[in-house]
Amino acid sequence: MSAYRGGPNTFAVLGLSSKPLQTFGNPTYTCEYQYNNGSVMIVPGNKLPLDDFGYGRMYVLVVVNCTFPSDTDPSIGGRLLFHASTNGGYDRVVNSTDTIIALNELPSSWQPSQFSSVPKYDYLYCGSSLFGDLSPQRIREWIAYHVRLFGTKSHFVFYDAGGIHPEVMDVLQPWIELGFVTVHDVKDQERFDTFYHNQILVLNDCLHRHRFATKWMFFFDVDEYIYLSGNSSLDSIMELLNDYTMFNFEQVSMSDRLCLTEDAGQFHRRWGFEKLVYKNVKEMRRDQKYAIQPKNVYATGVHRSENFDGNFTWLPGEMMKYFHYHGTVAERREPCRQLVKDNSTTIEDTPYVSDTAMRLIAPLIKKFELHTIGSRLISTRF
Repeated sequence: MSAYRGGPNTFAVLGLSSKPLQTFGNPTYTCEYQYNNGSVMIVPGNKLPLDDFGYGRMYVLVVVNCTFPSDTDPSIGGRLLFHASTNGGYDRVVNSTDTIIALNELPSSWQPSQFSSVPKYDYLYCGSSLFGDLSPQRIREWIAYHVRLFGTKSHFVFYDAGGIHPEVMDVLQPWIELGFVTVHDVKDQERFDTFYHNQILVLNDCLHRHRFATKWMFFFDVDEYIYLSGNSSLDSIMELLNDYTMFNFEQVSMSDRLCLTEDAGQFHRRWGFEKLVYKNVKEMRRDQKYAIQPKNVYATGVHRSENFDGNFTWLPGEMMKYFHYHGTVAERREPCRQLVKDNSTTIEDTPYVSDTAMRLIAPLIKKFELHTIGSRLISTRF
């Protein structure tokens, strides 16, 4: 469980709860702030609605907002107590209540100005749980690409559910040293049976942990690459979106195995997004990813937030989209398994056409990596 301040009088409490209790019961929550001088404030907790993808799982995320009628005094210090009651969810006669110390605050450990000051970052990336035997080379390519795209006032937050093994950490280390990357260890939470390695939990933890540290927060995966068409910069596009709290951007689904015949014998020299150039053009619904201005968002999900104040829009692909190389980051092998010499092909009733937009950028990304961190990752392999 985690808890974070959302302002002088408000907090967010996040934790896992019994799925049967949430589905069939009516649990209630109470928030209590105890000052170090003995004064107390108590309010009901407001459970926020969240999309639940965890069908058949034992645990589900709960996000509770605690808003007190007046500001707390930062000079005194205190603690937030969180009272969670089953309210007849297990035994209809007995109402069981657990009390948790959600947050301890020393005197003057926070100031009201921290919630209204200019954020440290322009852009912050919140990643889903990383698990499995991930490819160091694919992670190398992804982080170099997006640090260049997001710029010097950006930060990337990863949650390690077992996927950041030593070889992946070696790839991230240069960027950690430069202040671009933070890694949170959540491997212990893997013992709880939740949806997709606690994905919803870590996304909301990232939201509230870094909510006032950045102007914009992006949510997408490490096998997905944001692409800006034309000569537009990210700053210029985001400037147009200042009046929106959230926007979605569309997916370009790329083959995870089709490569150009002309690249035969040169695969080891080319990066993944440089050689996987065939996109799936079959008409179908495709997932979207999103970005938010987090100060106006109270809980979030995989593909969008349902808990925010302000306006929302969809961006056309001509402004922003993302290339999705599904599953490639989880495979430690050469991705090119089928060569194509034409600009289009059909494989198992799925039509593909070549799209070299990312391929053309690859030399710039390699040059950027070399200029920024030197050649220390040049020997990285699958």
